[in-house]
Amino acid sequence: MSRILSVSQLNSYIMGIISNDKLLSDIIVSGEISNFKHHSSGHLYFTLKDERSLIKCVMFSSNAIKLNFKPSDGNKVIVKGYISVYEKNGAYQIYVQKISLEGTGDLFTKFENMKNKLRALGYFDKEHKKEIPYLPNTIGVITSDTGAVINDILNVLKRRFSTYNILLYPTKVQGDTAYKEIIKGIEYFNKNKSADVIILARGGGSIEDLWPFNEYKLALTIFNSDIPIISAIGHETDYTISDFVSDMRAPTPSSAAEIVLPNKEDIINYIYDNTMRINKAYKNYLDNKKQLVSDYSNRPVLKRPEEFINVLQMNIDFITEKLNNIGEKIINGVEKEFFTLTSKIETLSPVSIINRGFAIVMNDKDDIITSINKIDKDEIINIKISDGNIISKVIKKEVSNG
Repeated sequence: MSRILSVSQLNSYIMGIISNDKLLSDIIVSGEISNFKHHSSGHLYFTLKDERSLIKCVMFSSNAIKLNFKPSDGNKVIVKGYISVYEKNGAYQIYVQKISLEGTGDLFTKFENMKNKLRALGYFDKEHKKEIPYLPNTIGVITSDTGAVINDILNVLKRRFSTYNILLYPTKVQGDTAYKEIIKGIEYFNKNKSADVIILARGGGSIEDLWPFNEYKLALTIFNSDIPIISAIGHETDYTISDFVSDMRAPTPSSAAEIVLPNKEDIINYIYDNTMRINKAYKNYLDNKKQLVSDYSNRPVLKRPEEFINVLQMNIDFITEKLNNIGEKIINGVEKEFFTLTSKIETLSPVSIINRGFAIVMNDKDDIITSINKIDKDEIINIKISDGNIISKVIKKEVSNG
């Protein structure tokens, strides 16, 4: 018998099955928008339908703000996202991550495929990103020489740092051949080494308008550039392949100008503040040294140096006297010990024994005879006494009974 489930447990179980389905975790669906609602939270709620069926959809505000058009009922669109279950009411729906108008669906799919391919090749890795110079001598700009973009960049640069060098390489930024001209611009700056940084810029537009910046050959040229490149394509919500490959992405062309040059007033204030801090630190350092010199100069040793020398001499005399006393005590002790040992040695020495009436008997080889067995009859012996030697001959040997 099956166990009884609560409604929440059932919905949770179904959600788990759907969430783990590979197909449903990454889908692209085409259909027509109906019942569209833009909630005050920023979330988008709508239904996606075709001739025979429909499915509910939700797009959260974090994704909705990236749209470059305003969806409405009747729009034929292609959405990308995943299927999941909203447990509260048990309804499954598409959680939409991206929306594009139908007709641009092929480009959208091509964009995703290109992005995945270049990511896999490492084109987006941080380790390949070059550092943007802090104060470039010359700024290279690749964009159209007409329109608002170049004017916006010039206005921002002039406002932030009036003395700047800019070199414009005018190109098309829209159309089938635009990417080729942009490639030539990047190659020009690299070949001539005429810029320290390059800004790649254009205004906003549809995915078709921005497509030149999604071309593989342009991505490869950006990746291989020796000069760091800032990509500033479209509005803040627009993303192109160039943005991912470049060394830095700017949300807008004006932002790129703010990135490439700091505010001159900020630099001046920074230098001024640091100059003041250095001067203050240096003054404090000098004041401390002056106080130290003053303290030293007021010490008695500098005011009355002869007194200091006399004190040192007294200390030396005291130490010398102390060392002499210690030395005298050591010498007296050594002498006393020496006399004691000498007395003991003299008492035990053969000379002292002889002086007391004893004699030393030696053979003709001057070996001391300690036993009767070490001498033979008729052998010549030398008897040493206190005042001379007696040369004798052994007549007889008698063994002592004691």
